[in-house]
Amino acid sequence: MGYPLNEIKEVRAIKMVYKSGDIWRKTDVQVQVKIIVLTNSAIGIENISIKLVSNPHGFNQVDKRRVANYKDLWNMPDEIMQLMKFYTGETKPRRKMLRDSRRMFFDEMTKVEQNKILKFFKDNKILIVSDVLKGRGKISAGWMLVILKTNRQVKWTLKNINEVMNLFGEGEVRFTHRGSMKIGRITMQRKGGDAGRGTAKMLQFKINPIELFENSR
Repeated sequence: MGYPLNEIKEVRAIKMVYKSGDIWRKTDVQVQVKIIVLTNSAIGIENISIKLVSNPHGFNQVDKRRVANYKDLWNMPDEIMQLMKFYTGETKPRRKMLRDSRRMFFDEMTKVEQNKILKFFKDNKILIVSDVLKGRGKISAGWMLVILKTNRQVKWTLKNINEVMNLFGEGEVRFTHRGSMKIGRITMQRKGGDAGRGTAKMLQFKINPIELFENSR
């Protein structure tokens, strides 16, 4: 984090507790560093998002919301919102011959619809990457700590959130062969699971945090 170790007097870690309305929280732990420089003291506050990983080949959810929440935050046009609701199954599609009658995959939509969706996510890529990884406001994350814990070892890496966004935002916005979407290295998909409850119809964003190890110097 760049603090001079010989000038640090005290370090405190505070686990964050959130209200239900704090939907853009990304900080799991707030670290307060008290630094003594000559006769002056200063307190630096660092917000850290923590990802605990046990499977090196797995993915970690970084955000999930109802499509309507993203519409409000990203000024999503009504037409795009409706298509995204078809994708998540929040609105049941009327079209026939679908892989899953409860929803539509992107590759089951028309080319015109696909192009409109791609354009929206390409035009708003920077905002989307920032929101799902960093968050907004006072509790937005300044760092990401990834801890890989297996039976054999425990490894960790700490990265500034700008490095994290540059890494996972790297690459084009495209549809996958499974009919979902990649925004750089971030996977966007229907949440699913949850024993078929309504929360399964949320939109979900996932990353593989292990990629931060692979890009560590």
